[in-house]
Amino acid sequence: MDPLGGINSLWPLFGISNQLLATIALCVATTIIIKMGKLRYVWVTLMPLAWLASVTMTASFQKIWSPDPRLGFLAHARALAEQVAAGAIQPEKIAVTERLIFNDRLDAVVTGIFAGLVILILIESSRHWWLYAVGRKEPVLSEAPMVLSRWAPSEQ
Repeated sequence: MDPLGGINSLWPLFGISNQLLATIALCVATTIIIKMGKLRYVWVTLMPLAWLASVTMTASFQKIWSPDPRLGFLAHARALAEQVAAGAIQPEKIAVTERLIFNDRLDAVVTGIFAGLVILILIESSRHWWLYAVGRKEPVLSEAPMVLSRWAPSEQ
């Protein structure tokens, strides 16, 4: 439960998960281009992927490790914990503050996991791209066979 309604915790996580999805999509598109043997067009997906990865990794690092409590999850949790320890929080609001501290730490962990997944996807994709490009792995290209449905016009 987020005492602030959830948006403060969920919005940054939504952002990085959205970027993770975009990274996956660009990696898949790059793989398709390489498997088709169209290396001269690979820049069309690699340039946006490089930009996306650098922005996502920078933002993730800042959200976790920034010393500014307005930006970094851990800095905000630390600032709140210091306020509780100093007795600056009213007794009736200590439970709410402890929940905020927990949420900040959880957000830092989830953000780290998402960033790690982005890195893993990039490393594994790059490995396959290299193997396809140098010919050490044969690309397998196949399409599913066409299946006519009863609503599709039949070919006669």
